Amino acid sequence: MSAIKRIIPLLDRVLVERIKAESKTASGILIPERAVEKLNEGVVVSVGPGNVSKEGKTIPTGLTSGDRVLLPSYGGSPITLESLKDKEYLLYRAEEILAKLE
Repeated sequence: MSAIKRIIPLLDRVLVERIKAESKTASGILIPERAVEKLNEGVVVSVGPGNVSKEGKTIPTGLTSGDRVLLPSYGGSPITLESLKDKEYLLYRAEEILAKLE
């Protein structure tokens, strides 16, 4: 089992893997890493059960694993694990995610 699959978000938290921008143009020219902008797009890895209402009922989020989402420019808690240095994972509240992409 991979290290990221062992992370289970609580309440309305959503674990997202940020999608990296292409480092090569269509014509094959390599772009330096510093010149590549971060995309505001990610893929949902796992979702918590949802918030709990005053009556004690769970209110599920509208996201599921595998959904492509639009992320805010700032925010989210970065997840850093030794075995995951090549990928960027962030933990957001469901209400912070801007949109679900089709």
